[in-house]
Amino acid sequence: MGKFLKGFGVVAGVFGFMMMAGAAGDCDGKCGPGNDIPTMLMIIGYGILLIGGGVASFVAGQKIDNFS
Repeated sequence: MGKFLKGFGVVAGVFGFMMMAGAAGDCDGKCGPGNDIPTMLMIIGYGILLIGGGVASFVAGQKIDNFS
């Protein structure tokens, strides 16, 4: 169970960082207009929550592995 939680935490953290990196949605200016500011901030907020959940999951998995 600890390995699953740690793996899930890493994957969630990576997806959270990718969400935050692509929050503007502008494709480097080649894809038309990007997201507006409220949408961008919402995506960044969800990315932060995903990273926080991933860190909590990883820490829980680490504690389970250290306990057994």
